Amino acid sequence: MEDPEKDGKVPLYENVNKERFLREIYPKRVPAILRGVDIGPCIDLWTTDYLCQKGGNRQVKIHVCPTAQMDFINKNFAYRTLPFDEFVRRAAEEKHTDFFHSQDEKYYLRSLGEDPRKDVADIRTQFPELADDIIFPEFFAPSQFFSSVFRIGSPSVQLWTHYDIMDNLLIQVSGRKRVVLFSPRDATHLYLTGDKSAVLDLENPDLERFPQFSQARPYTCTLQPGDILFLPALWFHNVVSLDFGVAVNIFWRHLDPGFYDNKDPYGNKDLLSGQRALQILDRALKTLEELPVEYRDFYGRRMVSKIQQTVLDKELP
Repeated sequence: MEDPEKDGKVPLYENVNKERFLREIYPKRVPAILRGVDIGPCIDLWTTDYLCQKGGNRQVKIHVCPTAQMDFINKNFAYRTLPFDEFVRRAAEEKHTDFFHSQDEKYYLRSLGEDPRKDVADIRTQFPELADDIIFPEFFAPSQFFSSVFRIGSPSVQLWTHYDIMDNLLIQVSGRKRVVLFSPRDATHLYLTGDKSAVLDLENPDLERFPQFSQARPYTCTLQPGDILFLPALWFHNVVSLDFGVAVNIFWRHLDPGFYDNKDPYGNKDLLSGQRALQILDRALKTLEELPVEYRDFYGRRMVSKIQQTVLDKELP
């Protein structure tokens, strides 16, 4: 696994086609900005008025947060339902005359399937009148396609640091986004709860509470309208909408389908083998609790040593 550029910036590639993507970018397994790829007329069409008109008043489930910094672990936001056109108008505002909690609250839409418990998100199904405006880059086989997630966020809204288990393309249609990324090798420094990091404030982290975070190496980029960010699976990312922003994520299964949980409509559950390994580890740690503290420490260190010797960094360049 290579690192992005030495200065902590994500590499940028101009006018990438499928052949170049698969030959020059994809095998490196690091994030990359793709600029100049044709994403269709959405780049010009998707104004707030157009979105409201085309999207209509269908009901959408959204995140509403009193602050810009959303925290999925401690759930500092609430789920609310609004007509799509009303949501778009509110999300585009800096201050609200109509609101749930305060005139400064922030909004975020992550589109869902018709039945979120079973159906994956696909803009072509949930928003067919908008889907014709966007072109999906054909960088992977159609059979690998998993979902296309429609995302809209208020200016300054920030999503928690997390990873995905599938490769994906983040197509930034309007507005700018600042993205901070961390390598999968930084997992031990990010204080994970599941797939999410407990470190919310990346600019001023609490190093007394999260001392290992100082060893994590961030990579940053700013996406302009029309840019596409290639995000390989397992790379951690934290996203801030610098402006009212509209984007679409395209996720695809880059591994054999048997690795994935077929009861996962969001596509964010760990691979089945990873789930089983973590469950075994949880049982092992619970078993260690039966021992006196010095024995727990001793066998815990043996477990860490064995993992380091047999798993970590093996077969990686």
